[in-house]
Amino acid sequence: MNPPIPRSIVLVDDERSYADLLTQMLADNLSAPVHAFARPKEALARLPALNPGVVVTDYYMPDLNGLDFIHQATPLLPLAAFVIITGHNLSAEQGRMARLPALKAFLPKPFGWRRLSEEIIRVWPVPESVPVYRADIASL
Repeated sequence: MNPPIPRSIVLVDDERSYADLLTQMLADNLSAPVHAFARPKEALARLPALNPGVVVTDYYMPDLNGLDFIHQATPLLPLAAFVIITGHNLSAEQGRMARLPALKAFLPKPFGWRRLSEEIIRVWPVPESVPVYRADIASL
């Protein structure tokens, strides 16, 4: 029998270099696997196999905005928490955001990796598998 897949962090942002940078910083500093996707539809197809605890998604992306992505991903991941990130004003979307119970946080860009990691830890849905900071960054 195969061991269970550890809970991971998934980052979905169409700005590949931004997603890669955040992914590297999170992977280097948190004790959870991190996966990045530049295309939300590809992420939707792969999400169930990745067992995410938290999915971080940009709002403005081609083909599928972040709220539509969360709406489609939630049935695939009933235990996952979602964090939306954007550099744009989403005040017109507040009603839709409120109707997505899996959406646990909103972070306006720009933010640093530590702020994102704090939010991921805060909304992590399974207390016994919350990622922790790696020991080598405790002094940063």
